[in-house]
Amino acid sequence: MKKVTLLLALSGFATAGFAQTTPAPAQTTTTTEVKVRDNGTEKVVTKTGKTNVGQALDNTADAAGNVAKKAGRGIKRGAKKTGAAVKHGAQKVSSEVKEGTQKAEAKTE
Repeated sequence: MKKVTLLLALSGFATAGFAQTTPAPAQTTTTTEVKVRDNGTEKVVTKTGKTNVGQALDNTADAAGNVAKKAGRGIKRGAKKTGAAVKHGAQKVSSEVKEGTQKAEAKTE
């Protein structure tokens, strides 16, 4: 349980750390498209790409997604390890109880 809590705290700090970083400025690329309408006329559309703000939002979303994936994997692994430890402990207790019961039955006979 301590490991899971530690992993959650660590993922919280990692997320906060990524949120404070400033993304690099985006490079603008210009593309020109020519669209032909049904009546035969042409329309020229020029696109300059994402603005710096749009690119920064994309970068932040990608970074947050990566942090979430890593945190999720860590939590899943921690939960598996905790489950295995609990199972091992339960088996140990069960064997001790069985052994104690057998000794008590042997004394009463």
